[in-house]
Amino acid sequence: MRSFLDQGVEWRRSHALIPYREALAEQEARNAAIAAGEAPELVWLLEHPPVYTAGTSAPAGELLDPRFEVVATGRGGRYTYHGPGQRVGYVLLDLSRRGRDVRRFVHSLEEWVIATLADFGVEAWAVPDRIGIWTRDIDGSEAKIGAIGVRVRKWVTMHGFSVNLDPDLSHFSGIVPCGIAEFGVTSLARLGLAVTPEEWDGALRARAHYLTALETD
Repeated sequence: MRSFLDQGVEWRRSHALIPYREALAEQEARNAAIAAGEAPELVWLLEHPPVYTAGTSAPAGELLDPRFEVVATGRGGRYTYHGPGQRVGYVLLDLSRRGRDVRRFVHSLEEWVIATLADFGVEAWAVPDRIGIWTRDIDGSEAKIGAIGVRVRKWVTMHGFSVNLDPDLSHFSGIVPCGIAEFGVTSLARLGLAVTPEEWDGALRARAHYLTALETD
């Protein structure tokens, strides 16, 4: 069985901030091309200008202060924030070749991010009743350090995950992040770790074998 990155998956890194609507349009086009067999699968790592995004379950009352553009997306979940200092990973894979198991796909994303955080000395975990990736904040309380949100169309995935390297955490106060008001949001910088996008992307790539559960024969 070939390793994940030897299967023709494109690994793309963007250095400039990519407007969210532009990235969404590109994902939609790539999703259709992958489903039609006209383009390779894609892992795309990038950052956005400040934006709030609304998933399919986002209630209006959880948008507390629309100080930034609000974009409705087709992914699952509720409101999220994206902005500079937060690394986003869009993962577009053809699940028709990888078992057609959406739950396994989401679980693999969680494991991938958790293992990468561990490489920087951060213990993190997923919680079945809560969306996202969690860790201990500087005061010992549980806090969210990453988000997961996916959409599957024609068995090709879209969206993916985000991890807080060093965003402006005050920007999260404009929403109830992922509908979970009782827990805070943290970042690697808040935990005392200076991690560049290049360092994060490299560590993530080194841990891509956590997607082996999705490998083709």
